[in-house]
Amino acid sequence: MQRKAYVTGTAALLVALLAGCTSGSGDSGPTDNANPGNAGTATPAAQPGKYRSLPEPCGAVDHDTLDSLLPGIGQITDQDQREKAYQGEATLTYNTDRKVGCRWKASSGAATDRLAVDFERVVSYDNAVSDDDQAQKLFLEQQTAADLPEPSAPASATPTTPTPTASTGDDASPSASESPSESASESSSGAAGAPPAELQPRVLPDLGDEAYLDDQLNTSGSTAEQRTVTVVFRTSNVVVTIGYEEQPMATGAVPDSKELQDRARNLASQLADALGG
Repeated sequence: MQRKAYVTGTAALLVALLAGCTSGSGDSGPTDNANPGNAGTATPAAQPGKYRSLPEPCGAVDHDTLDSLLPGIGQITDQDQREKAYQGEATLTYNTDRKVGCRWKASSGAATDRLAVDFERVVSYDNAVSDDDQAQKLFLEQQTAADLPEPSAPASATPTTPTPTASTGDDASPSASESPSESASESSSGAAGAPPAELQPRVLPDLGDEAYLDDQLNTSGSTAEQRTVTVVFRTSNVVVTIGYEEQPMATGAVPDSKELQDRARNLASQLADALGG
């Protein structure tokens, strides 16, 4: 009976204490979890990029495309040497999860051609910056460094009409005689100067999320002129760079700009489609 009484008294004491704590908590105001000022203040992490890995670079370009870009491969008679040329040489890199590349080279009787393809997967380590935004920043830095010229306005956009003069007869002959020499001068400077507007370094609106093309002709020295066409495009958080060079064997020969650009853009479209798939 004594033990039972002790238990009953202890239970009553605990009930009283719990009741006091409960009534006291009601006077202390809202807790931290109930504070509306703290709800939803955490900043959500930026979205990761679409791509978590990169393709195998030396297998990214098929044989038919390499035949087009490097005509000299088809002239290699030794089968083992030809297969080695198709395989290319992987670019040395210390993190294949983030950056990979491959190089190819072949010489024909007319020229030596080189092709380089690089893939870079961009990852942002800032929770407030997405992988895509970081990749866009890298792309814009490369485009700025390329220093693309301002787009040229079409010549037909602002046609000019010769101003009529009151002079007739012999007075009109001097201007007529000057026109051929002026035209010849303009034609000469155009042939030796920059390529047509549609072939100048420019932004490419129909490739990946954003893209640009650069075209440079190296005329230094006494050797044949070397042309380098570079196409860079971004798809989500991957930036792809294509470098295509051709150097003719004959001194004074100039690689055709349109031909090289068409080949490089065709490869870029293939790689963009492959990434998109």
